[in-house]
Amino acid sequence: MHQPSMLSRLLIMMLFALSTLSSGFAAEAQDVSKQAQAFIDQYTKTYVDIYQLSAEAQWASNTVILEGVKVIDDLNQIAGEAFARHTGSVEVIERTRHFLKHKDKLTDLQVTQLEAILYNAGNNPQTVPDLVAKRIAAETAQNSALFGFSFTIDGKEVSPNDIDRVLTTSDDLAERLKAWNASKEVGKTLKSGLVDLVELRNKTVQALDYDNYFDYQVSEYGMTRDEMMKMNVQFMKELRPLYRELHTWARYELAKQYGAKEVPDQLPAHWLPNRWGQDWANMVEVEGIDLDGVLKEKGSEWLIKQAERFYVSLGFDPLPESFYTKSSLYPLPLDAPYKKNTHASAWHMNLDNDVRCLMSVEPNARWYETTHHELGHIYYYIAYTNPDVPPLLRGGANRGFHEAVGSLLGMASMQKPFLANLNLIDGNAKTDEVKILLKEALGMVVFIPFSAGTMTHFEHDLYATDLSKDAYNKRWWDYVKKFQGIVPPAERGEMYCDAATKTHINNDAAQYYDYAISYIILHQLHAHIAKEILKQDPRATNYYGSKEVGAFINSILKTGAVVDWRKVMRDHLGEEISAKPMLAYFAPLMDYLKKENKGRKYTLAEL
Repeated sequence: MHQPSMLSRLLIMMLFALSTLSSGFAAEAQDVSKQAQAFIDQYTKTYVDIYQLSAEAQWASNTVILEGVKVIDDLNQIAGEAFARHTGSVEVIERTRHFLKHKDKLTDLQVTQLEAILYNAGNNPQTVPDLVAKRIAAETAQNSALFGFSFTIDGKEVSPNDIDRVLTTSDDLAERLKAWNASKEVGKTLKSGLVDLVELRNKTVQALDYDNYFDYQVSEYGMTRDEMMKMNVQFMKELRPLYRELHTWARYELAKQYGAKEVPDQLPAHWLPNRWGQDWANMVEVEGIDLDGVLKEKGSEWLIKQAERFYVSLGFDPLPESFYTKSSLYPLPLDAPYKKNTHASAWHMNLDNDVRCLMSVEPNARWYETTHHELGHIYYYIAYTNPDVPPLLRGGANRGFHEAVGSLLGMASMQKPFLANLNLIDGNAKTDEVKILLKEALGMVVFIPFSAGTMTHFEHDLYATDLSKDAYNKRWWDYVKKFQGIVPPAERGEMYCDAATKTHINNDAAQYYDYAISYIILHQLHAHIAKEILKQDPRATNYYGSKEVGAFINSILKTGAVVDWRKVMRDHLGEEISAKPMLAYFAPLMDYLKKENKGRKYTLAEL
């Protein structure tokens, strides 16, 4: 208990000192370009220092959640406010706008950095400091309420992993219903906070002339809200025929599995192996591939070390020792006096060499893939931490690119030749290749209606259409039914806030289309690697040990956000963003599903 309070006093003093540095930028230089560079350099120095301290505070608030103890929440809020004062200072906004009026006298790199500075200011404009402070306080409280919540089943406290275990393994519908209902209880406690956050987030960015928070988040892609929504709808339309087959197959298979007398027209939410119906991969077990059994014997630490070995085999450097000493990688002991955020994430603490993961790794197939995914983020951080990428541009080519790289390497780690290379499966074992493809589709294709559909459309309405708080749950389930073909097990009134049970609605808001975009891009990257580099079947690749694959991946990662994401795709792939490679990857599955669904009733409407 003494350590957090000592840390808080130290950080408060440092943050106060740093937050005063946002005024008094460099004096006039000889020309606009030199003035701009002096401004960028001084802004960056303070930005990096405050960023690191703010990241440390956020790390503490995610890894040590103490019920009834506010010291870490207060620390996080203080850090957030200091970060906001610098990034959103009135002088920063005015000087950045001034320099951007003279783009013709600046280098492209200077313009890109100035645009990043102005985007950062959009969420923290000190033209409305009280509003920003209220938003930060509200976000801190919401985060604490979300991750400090105690889930219970029949009066016994359970972890999110316990709930997931029931939903992925139990054939008892009564048990499944209890677990699903338990997972939604947290939404009740989060609704009022979400209502406040919507208002505060919108008003904050409106102070810098954005229409709403959704538009603000989309603008980082260099796109309008309408362009983003049309692109996500197009993804869903292109994949709808395949999703329709998967939806029909799942209804009949699950009805058989649970002994239902009739096949429902829509999928009951508690029938599915995921709390939000975003991933159905656990419906299929592929004979000859028993990763859970093999990995259980190897243990949790092996999963992380093996993921690191994979990246090293591609030509990347080993992880810094600090990754292991500073990360939070495993579930807390049952008797731990505090809680932690159980959602896997990767952190770039200082925009330099301090990289960490927050995970709760257990030795199973899900965490095997997740470790490869999260280390994809870590190696992206490491790749663009180089002298050619200024700290302000040490991010993905776009936010979706970061997820694409993580998911790409996660997918590669699950392909049969890769697994056989590690002796995790018998390479000569007979496996049903269509079943493997089906399992992948139940993860990736099924995810698109949730990400591009339900989440993106709900958050669009939440921020851009003044959605009434009395319609949150109805709108959420309207979209779940329309896009995913899923319905709740019983009527869900407005006392519930089922959308808020999804972490991202609360603390990573209005960005979930990033994940849809990432799945599209990862298939474009994978198609290129398989066909142009490895000369292998995209459905049966082995990246392991290929330095050429590593060099290709690094060539995309190392430029960070210096180069526009569309140019990155054109330069390295020779194409624009497209779902065609994803469709081609799953094309063999369509014939199988049509045969399986012959004579069955299709109930999913066209978009």
